[in-house]
Amino acid sequence: MCKSALCLVCVSLLLGPSLSCYQCFVEVQDSLRLCWGHIVTEHNVRNVDSCFRKLDRIFNNHERVIEAGRVGKGYDKQLKELLDGEILPMVEEFDKKLNNDTVYEERLQTAADNFIAAASKLPRGETGLWMPPSMCMTFMHPSGFQTVGAVYNCITCQYDSCELPLDCPVKEVKAMENNRSQMWCEVPFHLPGNIEVIWRFAEEVKTQQVDQFKEVTAGLDTLYSIPSTSLQHVGTYQCEIYSGQRSIVRLYFYLTVTPQVVAGHTELQEIFDLSLLPGGRLLPAPGGPPHSLTPSPLLLTACLTALLLLLFLSMGALYWSVLPEQTSHAEQEEEDLGL
Repeated sequence: MCKSALCLVCVSLLLGPSLSCYQCFVEVQDSLRLCWGHIVTEHNVRNVDSCFRKLDRIFNNHERVIEAGRVGKGYDKQLKELLDGEILPMVEEFDKKLNNDTVYEERLQTAADNFIAAASKLPRGETGLWMPPSMCMTFMHPSGFQTVGAVYNCITCQYDSCELPLDCPVKEVKAMENNRSQMWCEVPFHLPGNIEVIWRFAEEVKTQQVDQFKEVTAGLDTLYSIPSTSLQHVGTYQCEIYSGQRSIVRLYFYLTVTPQVVAGHTELQEIFDLSLLPGGRLLPAPGGPPHSLTPSPLLLTACLTALLLLLFLSMGALYWSVLPEQTSHAEQEEEDLGL
């Protein structure tokens, strides 16, 4: 434990706002032991504060050290092992011993260079290349809190997430009345094992306003299925995936339903439209010439002749049916006169 004002000052320097890989992995007590015998050559005095400023310059404010520490998920342990391998032997060597500042400068700079060279060979996220958080996984999916692709940040001593919006764009889903509808809550990035899926519904509206949704189901099922879709199912469905207490992503589906009567009429119209060729011609039978809706002159003449013949026959039949009746009346009149 610290027993002097000088010790407290040194600790405050180590725990200040300018963190780096060094402060993330090297214990404060080890740093105090390392700097105990730091001699400022110009004045030939022991000055621990000057040693900590040297550490700050060589490690904490060194952009190459910070960049080398941007490793993929789970490789922070290797960073600590690399840094401990460079610093702890110096701690044992320099503890309670006096050394000039030039010795510290050379040894610490060599340690930093060795750390940069070794840490730079560690994987940079799942793809093997480090990407800025704003670009993380956007080529696959434009939203969601994604741990895949996250990199270690020596300034904050923790992993940076992809920092993408939580909400995905609304996806259009169309269904016919009385048919089955299905919506999948799937994302193109890796999900942790302890997830919970919550489905919510906002009736009749297309929205992403979370206060308009009502929960309909919760569990592990990423599929939401409607066996027989009706007009009451029209609206926006929200799928939210949780890992523990953290929301990872929210997906939205806007479902529209076509009534069965309208769908049937539309299908008939489409069939009729498809059966017609340009110029009002019907589709030909297989292997036959196309048929035209416009009759040929010969066919038209035959039809007119048949109609006229039918007319004459009808008039003739009417005439012969009336003639016997007229003859009967004339004979009756003659018999009456003879009497």
